[in-house]
Amino acid sequence: MRGAVIVGGGISGLSAAYELAKTGLTCTLVERRPRLGGVIRTDTVDGCVLEAGPDSFLAAKPWALALIRELGLGGDVIASNDHLRVTYVLKGGRLVALPDGLMLMVPTRIWPLVTTRLLGWPTKIRMGLEWLRRPPRTALADRSVAEFIRDHYGPEAVDYLAEPLLSGVYGGDPNRLSVGSVLTRFVELEAKYGSLTRGVLAARKQAARTGGSMPLFQTLKGGLGQLTDALARAAGERMEVLHGEAETIERRDSGYRLRVNGEWIETRNVVLACQAYEAAGAVTELAPELAGLLNGVEYSSSMTVALVYDKRELGHPLDGFGFLVPKRERRRLVACTWVGTKFSFRVPDHLAVLRCFLGGTDDSALGESDETIVAALEGELRDLMGVTARPRFHRISRWPRSMAQYTVGHAGRVARIQALMAGLPGLHLAGNAYYGIGIPDCVRMGRQAAQRIAQSDMLVQ
Repeated sequence: MRGAVIVGGGISGLSAAYELAKTGLTCTLVERRPRLGGVIRTDTVDGCVLEAGPDSFLAAKPWALALIRELGLGGDVIASNDHLRVTYVLKGGRLVALPDGLMLMVPTRIWPLVTTRLLGWPTKIRMGLEWLRRPPRTALADRSVAEFIRDHYGPEAVDYLAEPLLSGVYGGDPNRLSVGSVLTRFVELEAKYGSLTRGVLAARKQAARTGGSMPLFQTLKGGLGQLTDALARAAGERMEVLHGEAETIERRDSGYRLRVNGEWIETRNVVLACQAYEAAGAVTELAPELAGLLNGVEYSSSMTVALVYDKRELGHPLDGFGFLVPKRERRRLVACTWVGTKFSFRVPDHLAVLRCFLGGTDDSALGESDETIVAALEGELRDLMGVTARPRFHRISRWPRSMAQYTVGHAGRVARIQALMAGLPGLHLAGNAYYGIGIPDCVRMGRQAAQRIAQSDMLVQ
């Protein structure tokens, strides 16, 4: 009888395994891929640190940084070069810088808003009136992000601010994403201040009094693969790894049993740290309603393409973090990060890395050949940046159904999931499908699941 089985070897599952090992408990980790780390994978080629999945985490959420320090990697933490942070948005075939003072899609400075070419005068006037006249608003039923932003700032703000900004994070459609789950803080500011601009300014003033500013993003000098590798090492012999599929879960008096690769494993606790639809497949017979709710969590797909150039041949200044392509202007490219500007230590001085993102609600590109994808991106970069050079090499990573979508009604769905989980003691959920899609939230959920197991184990003893 095993103490715990963790299904999923990404950041959530590895965080759970590490936490269990810290308390002296062992676990079996089941991972269907031949490697651990999930969507986190770092390759270093010709001195370039290339991230196949996420390249950083939000500094404002403390759980990833706390774990990194525990693992002895605090000295390798680097921050985004926020003094160089300019993000461009494609409009009318031209790259236009987002105006200074923008907090996501909320303006906080007058003159940059007045002078920007990204938005027309009707939108600018509406933003100014929102700042001056909008009263506090009582809580409403869950709405889409598009409805919320349109209500405050109009349709152009949805098309050229909300949609491209959120596509880079969620790969989703603002007409379907839940504002209550995706932009929770903005909903709270609306209820308190009415105007999002007034609310953001008040929050900034409070933050300045309590501790000042922090970088937007943080990461590790050698890539986020350092984190997952360190977790696996720290778990050590207390973590047994099985590569295969968790096919089904059954209840037993003493806990559960899982069928993995056709063989049964007995355990007191199970952590489903995999995609929600994979968890649904495992619990279909055990808890049909729970399986239906888990299957209700939608996912989008993504693809990252790192194109590496000789910098002197690029022909375009990398004077910012990169650019976003709104759906109205989009061919295939969703976003492009200029890696060497965003983070130090990632690219040698003589090279340039353009990290391109594809996918989202349209995942047709995932089935195309590498040659077709690279040729298409070369054409778009030639049109947008004037890049005529050929890349020295490229790296492509495909992530089908990897990005959870918090659609309208998400909070209610998760509340019902948690209510059903209360009737299944010893079964735990972790991952990006519930309370946050970023690395910090996945770390938090994985560790919390392990802490609950450790507490129950102490009670049994």
